[in-house]
Amino acid sequence: MEETIDLKEYFLIIKKKAWIIALITSMAMLASGIISFFVLSPVYQTKTTLIVNSDKAPGTDVITGDQISVSQKLAVTYGEIIKSKTVLDEVANQLKIKGGYSKLEKKLTVSPLADTQILEISVEDTNPQRAADIANTIPTAFTKEVKRITKANNVEVIDKAIVPKSPIKPNKVMNIMISAVLGIMASLFVIFLLEYMDNKIKSPQDIEKHLGLPLLGVIPNERKVRKGGKRR
Repeated sequence: MEETIDLKEYFLIIKKKAWIIALITSMAMLASGIISFFVLSPVYQTKTTLIVNSDKAPGTDVITGDQISVSQKLAVTYGEIIKSKTVLDEVANQLKIKGGYSKLEKKLTVSPLADTQILEISVEDTNPQRAADIANTIPTAFTKEVKRITKANNVEVIDKAIVPKSPIKPNKVMNIMISAVLGIMASLFVIFLLEYMDNKIKSPQDIEKHLGLPLLGVIPNERKVRKGGKRR
């Protein structure tokens, strides 16, 4: 019974202070909307895929299981070469991107697809055309470096990167929804904190609840205003 009464009190507190919830939540959503639409730069993503082949056995066109296994291991190794300073500096030089390796390394993700000979190169940039240019220049610079290191020519492009039409972030709707939830949580915290710090006796029931004293009676305090009455 006590729990039911307390729950009712919580709902009454929330109802009474609903304007605080509305105010804080609205401010949080407005701030998130302004940041998402006008402050954060849109980021575009594009991808290119490569396949790593191992040399075929002499005198045969058949690729064995061992050769596939070797290709899969090579894909992991080649992924690290793609992210190397030599390759990325070459890409930066070709595209005239300032910052070289240190700048491109942050835009690049290389992922060997599980149990395949395929490498996926993902590039993120605030400029969609530049993102595609970087992704499509990497295979050229990478192949050149692989030939220099291993004398091999066993990498082919499967899909070239295309210019992305829409950004992947910021997710404006999601940001606003998250800010709304956080705003509600923050406002509830403020409401209950204010209620906890408020020691005023607001009703006869508060006397019994907080002071533990029995309630003998209630004296009404009403101010009667008579129309046309005279002041004394």
